[in-house]
Amino acid sequence: MEYQSSYNGGSSSSHTNNLQPMLSLSSQRSLASFPSLNNNSQSHDPHHHCLTTLKGHNSYISSLTLSDKILFTGSSDREIKSWNPISYDSELDLENKNRGSISSTINTVLAGKGAVKSLVFQSDKLFSAHQDHKIRVWKINSVNDEPEHQKYTRIATLPTLGDRALKMLIPKNHVQIRRHKKRTWVHHVDTVSALALSKDGGTLLYSVSWDKTIKIWRTSDFSCLESVNNAHDDAINAIVVSYDGRVYTGSADNTIKVWEKCYGEKKHSLIDTLEKHNSGINALALSSDESLLYSGACDRSILVWEKGENERKMVVVGALKGHKKSILCLYVVSDLVCSGSADKTIRIWRGLGREYSCLVVLEGHMGPIKCLTGVVDHSNSSESEASFLVYSGSLDCDIRVWQIFVPVV
Repeated sequence: MEYQSSYNGGSSSSHTNNLQPMLSLSSQRSLASFPSLNNNSQSHDPHHHCLTTLKGHNSYISSLTLSDKILFTGSSDREIKSWNPISYDSELDLENKNRGSISSTINTVLAGKGAVKSLVFQSDKLFSAHQDHKIRVWKINSVNDEPEHQKYTRIATLPTLGDRALKMLIPKNHVQIRRHKKRTWVHHVDTVSALALSKDGGTLLYSVSWDKTIKIWRTSDFSCLESVNNAHDDAINAIVVSYDGRVYTGSADNTIKVWEKCYGEKKHSLIDTLEKHNSGINALALSSDESLLYSGACDRSILVWEKGENERKMVVVGALKGHKKSILCLYVVSDLVCSGSADKTIRIWRGLGREYSCLVVLEGHMGPIKCLTGVVDHSNSSESEASFLVYSGSLDCDIRVWQIFVPVV
């Protein structure tokens, strides 16, 4: 049985064997002290439908990411699958398609032990984070430049053997992880829960773990450059990185922390701690212009944060309310905020100033929504209406592909 700190908000107990019974998906008490940003006076009913259901995983979907041409999904039984993108040129074309369940898997690989917790894509590389405390790097080669014919090659497992050997020779590189056990600081010693790439083309990879650490890796040679130990008081579940290099981490200790490496400094330092949630943080996302931070937690609310008068500090603006259980994942595409919940629904929000409208509630999954991604569907957008594709992964083992048409404002 797998310990799911990432959506139950419980203690990680990283010093134990990390294989505890799955806790309840029931949520903590909702936040009542923050104003709701929901604008219920506006009537929105954008046209939407589920294009298809991708079946093929035999265990719950724990992560997904989208490249330009391929959807990658990870599951709790260590599988990583790649799929052909779903795209329809018109609604008429959609009517002529089989709208039932389909399987369009390109490739499947098995890696590590337990769940594939996070996936990020960079150029021709896929980075995967695993429950077995490791990060794996895959080189993806298309045969004859055809994305439907791909070959995966694992080119590294982090930390690399060379990195471990180099650090092992120096005593000060060893850290205490248990009473009678030490490891070098480049190792994660619990589930690697989330990954993020730097916005400068992905020269850096950031990883967070239930071991309460943040690690920064150089993607050119996969060496570990830095480890922030005891970054939180409990398991870290989420991370996002901004264009200016600011790092946001969310933890089961109910806090979001903001980190920055100041000019001339070698290490990241803590510049802010956001403590308005009353339960564990499961998800973080930045708005497209990075002026806002969204955080989702077990208290059923999405908090909206903005930079205060002091640019280094953030203040909460209000809350997006509507989900009936824990917020498990967030994703921003253009001006839409997508939220997935343990209540088995996906909500699509759009903000105008400080007022937000829940444009649509997507229903159809039979289990909690664990991960989301999305993209603007330019081929079906017009001057008056924008089309979006949203991909959702659930504990029901399915991936659903949704098309949403939103009026342009």
